[in-house]
Amino acid sequence: MLIRRYGPIAVSLFAAAVFLDSLRFKFTDHPNTQEIFGRLDSWAASFGAPGLFAHTGLFSQYVIGAAELTASGLLLIGLAPGLARLNALGALIGLAVMTGAVSFHLFTPLGVDPNDDGGGLFAAAVTIWITMIALLIIRRADLAGLANGLARAFVPAATLRETAASQQNAHA
Repeated sequence: MLIRRYGPIAVSLFAAAVFLDSLRFKFTDHPNTQEIFGRLDSWAASFGAPGLFAHTGLFSQYVIGAAELTASGLLLIGLAPGLARLNALGALIGLAVMTGAVSFHLFTPLGVDPNDDGGGLFAAAVTIWITMIALLIIRRADLAGLANGLARAFVPAATLRETAASQQNAHA
């Protein structure tokens, strides 16, 4: 019972702290960040997508940093009573960012130890990736509620009623 109650808080605080700590590297153009994104950009250029990871690229350090900042804010704001859906959304964004990070470490020339830190950066990415999955499992009802809310916002009400009616008829 204590884990169910306090686990999401601990996971959210931990992940937000890691994301926020990484921003000092991404937003200050730290040499380690330049090295990582430079390698990724060279890799992307090798298959015809130069600039993809450059300073103004679609997946630049600033774009990734902004996503991490957004995830952190949502993870923290979502800890307030009644705002758990935002926590789930922060976990979803965090999972997306960390899925990218883990994938790029594993499937590009970046490798698991790009900064000669013994793989610490990769281990942190995997740890946050796993914690985001755990948080999404815990918050699955909130995530479903968020999806339903988005569906109500973007799909006309008549379409939703027709879909619900056809699903009821299919189960009958």
